[in-house]
Amino acid sequence: MREVELKSVVDDLAERRRLIEKAGASLSFEGKMSDRRYDFATRQLSAGDEVLRIRRYQGRGSTKTFLDWKGPTELRDVYKIREEVTTPVEDFDSLEEILSRLGFELIWEIDRDIAQYQLGGATVRFESYARMDVLVEVEGEPEAIENAIDALGLPRGTFTSWRLAEFVAQFEHRTGVRAAISERELKNDYKFREALGT
Repeated sequence: MREVELKSVVDDLAERRRLIEKAGASLSFEGKMSDRRYDFATRQLSAGDEVLRIRRYQGRGSTKTFLDWKGPTELRDVYKIREEVTTPVEDFDSLEEILSRLGFELIWEIDRDIAQYQLGGATVRFESYARMDVLVEVEGEPEAIENAIDALGLPRGTFTSWRLAEFVAQFEHRTGVRAAISERELKNDYKFREALGT
């Protein structure tokens, strides 16, 4: 599957949600989304711009977990594009043990509260972190992405193909405050980012 997306900082979460709902978007999920990224000790996946991730959605009374692989990033026009393969996982603990036995190490954690909408073939996801700007990610085919951006009412020039790390760096530079993008970082444990040299 091909993933095509853009992201932006959100100025007013309640207002942007109101506008996307007014445009006819349907809420498909609201709750917590957690990512755990893995690599070998040699960091060969990271070096090749590949991602191996376990993503968990925790909503009202339900939890869904997926194992994802993402290929190297391409930039076409203004869009970030990656190949992505995903599969649902029933037993998170067993999957973690399998990855460990294969030589994978946990290298990064991301936790945020999300509200995810569907609008005309696009997925619009608002992401609220422990201590960082609220972001909106718009994913789909280019025409659907542009239509969703119009509905959001945010300036088109604020949308970018940046990775999360670039939004974190921008937030820290602008505010002078260290961002926290996981429960671990909110407790001032930055071991994963320090290992990456960020």
